[in-house]
Amino acid sequence: MKPKSVVLLSGGLDSTVNLYEAREKTDIALVLTFDYGQRAREREVKTSALIAGRLGLRHRVLALPFIAEFGGSSLTDRKQEVPQGEEVDIHSAETSTRTAKSVWVPNRNGIFLNIAAGFAESLGADLVIPGFNAEEAKTFPDNSEDFVHTMTRSLYFSTANRVMVQCYTIRMEKPEIVRRGQQLGVDFGQLWPCYLEGDRWCGECESCLRATRAFRDAGVDLSTLPFAAAGEA
Repeated sequence: MKPKSVVLLSGGLDSTVNLYEAREKTDIALVLTFDYGQRAREREVKTSALIAGRLGLRHRVLALPFIAEFGGSSLTDRKQEVPQGEEVDIHSAETSTRTAKSVWVPNRNGIFLNIAAGFAESLGADLVIPGFNAEEAKTFPDNSEDFVHTMTRSLYFSTANRVMVQCYTIRMEKPEIVRRGQQLGVDFGQLWPCYLEGDRWCGECESCLRATRAFRDAGVDLSTLPFAAAGEA
């Protein structure tokens, strides 16, 4: 019998591939999307609802407005600028570390996983499945394998059924995630990997640039993806 799971979905590459993988390997009880005041919240919610709906999965959006009160992140504070263009260099560890600080949201993933674990216990689910990856774990420690193991250890004590965190892409670089998505039938043009709001991906923020490199390296035709035209974002 398949284990039961709660899946976290933002509508981006990593979480969507994990959702498709979870559909193959688990019985998905609930798909959760969080609105924490992030710039792209409307697109993330819309995209996630579309993806979950097409797969026939139960989807719920949770509003967590207090997270924006933490401050310090350009994702939630519109007085700050999200690094774009020449400010971003995904090939430079030093630059990536600096830009990561701009979009860092204090304890965001920790909060998400704990909330999801509460739902998991109430639904009799064994697993919480987020979308993390090895590439971004280098600058975002809450994407790392150590973080997943530590959260699972914590949930051993805080959930009666000992919910575990399982991430299928935790050891993968982005191009490998794209290739796995191709095998699973993910429609990449349906995703929203961008940090910003809008009708099309900006193509200039760090998240878009990492996605672009991954799609290109995996042989995806970039003209099939909804990037904004120059000067449009």
